[in-house]
Amino acid sequence: MKLYFAPETCSFSPHIVLHELGLPFDLVKVNNQTKQTSDGKDFLTINPKGYVAALQLANGEVLTEGVAILQYLADLKPEAGLAPINGSWERVRLQEMLNFITSEIHAGLSPLFNAEIPEEVKLLFKTKLNKRFDQIENTLQRRDYLLGDAFTVADAYLFTVLQWTRFFAIDLNGWPAIAAYLERIRLRPSVQAALQREAAFH
Repeated sequence: MKLYFAPETCSFSPHIVLHELGLPFDLVKVNNQTKQTSDGKDFLTINPKGYVAALQLANGEVLTEGVAILQYLADLKPEAGLAPINGSWERVRLQEMLNFITSEIHAGLSPLFNAEIPEEVKLLFKTKLNKRFDQIENTLQRRDYLLGDAFTVADAYLFTVLQWTRFFAIDLNGWPAIAAYLERIRLRPSVQAALQREAAFH
């Protein structure tokens, strides 16, 4: 498999999961401005949507969209427990959480990167995000991870997008359970391995 990534993007979550699963893969960096890859290709020929993550399989198929990639990877090695079994009620809960992260947290933070959006509009986004953080805080006050006592692909995704808050002066220490959760995940060997492997491209 080949994972196409760009630094500080949502592609970090499947990168974490690949290390969690111990699966072999090649890592290819994408320049988000030029759309050129570190192995000399035009990324748009790999993913015409133009954004990471993209996972190229051994058979040449390319899978895009983070929540699809995360579940696909988890199902390659179900014994690792990174996603409940397909068809189970717990799997539906995972999908519910992944959709919440993508539509409320990921999509809520993304506009803050746009320099053309006025500050007063960004403040509206931040106010809505604060309410979503309150919901996550309430969940993490009751359990160590989003779905219970075990780390899942949802945690890899939430950890990844919450890293962006530091770019926008959002202090997550105001949500102590979230702050402790992020530190717990940061120390996982898979996260450290992914950070080191991406840093090798700088």
